[in-house]
This record gives sequence, C-alpha cells and structure tokens, in this order.
Amino acid sequence: MPRELLILRHAKSAWDTNAPSDFERPLAKRGRTAAPRVGRWLEEQGLIPDHVVSSPAERARQTVIAVCRALGIEADQILWDRRIYGGWTRTLIDVLRDSPAEATRVLIAGHNPGLEDLLETLCAGKTPRPPDGKLMPTAAVARVQIDPPWAELGPGSGQLMSLTRARSLKD
Repeated sequence: MPRELLILRHAKSAWDTNAPSDFERPLAKRGRTAAPRVGRWLEEQGLIPDHVVSSPAERARQTVIAVCRALGIEADQILWDRRIYGGWTRTLIDVLRDSPAEATRVLIAGHNPGLEDLLETLCAGKTPRPPDGKLMPTAAVARVQIDPPWAELGPGSGQLMSLTRARSLKD
C-alpha cells in the first residue's frame, strides 16, 4: 500500500532578532504569512497527515503549528523530535522509520540542507531543479510517494509527486 510523505521546510525566519541562538530564531513577517497559506493549500488538496513530526526549533515550531492549525490538527498532536534540527539524511530517515506503521501520510517539518538532501536521496536524484536552483526554499512542501513501509524506508524509496512553494499559492 503506497504511503505519502510531505516534506515541509520552515517558513522564512527572521535574522534581525535578539534570539539567543539559531535554535530560538523565530519566523519573519513573511514566514508568518506563508505558513498558514501552505496549511490552507494542503487542506484544500485533502492532504491531511496522519502523523506530524517536526524540529522543535522555534521557526520550524511556528511553521508547523500554523500549518497544522489550518488542517485542524492540534499542537499537542505534533511530535517534536530534536534529531530533525541539524539532521542529515540518515538521521531524518531514522526519524521517519519511527512513524506509526498505520500512518498513510506523514508530514516532516524542518530545515535545509537536510530536507533537500532527504528529498534527493529518497527520490534517487530524480528531482528536477527549478530555474533558481532551490529545491526546497522556505515554506516549500514536497509530496513524495513512498512504497515500502515506514520501517523499511531508505534511499530510492520514493517518487516525487509535486513540489509546491508558498509564494506560488494565492491567499
């Protein structure tokens, strides 16, 4: 039975803050607008995840909460996994392997370059680069068909179905 993976990069973060660390950097105004727009689009497309796992870094947290709010998913239903922050492909695959076996659609939210690398690895490099060269810009969501069970996820397990950027969506 095919599964779907939604890979969500956090929305635009603010750099001009007094956040004590990168981990605590919040969303910029543009990010606070883009995140719910992505959530509304996912809801309109009927792409409601069964399982949501996210980096707990502030910008990812704010993004996924806004997206989930538009999907009718409460913040207490989100699994916060610190492995995603700064995680590369192997770690992110391990996070996804921990998804419930019965989940047919999983959303993972986090950061680049890890998410971009994850997407390319799962799709065995069959991810066409957009003209600007950015596969996963801020507030982008990749939709990937996954054939094996989550516990057997690995390189080449997926096929890119779509890549959507928040800036291409209408308010």
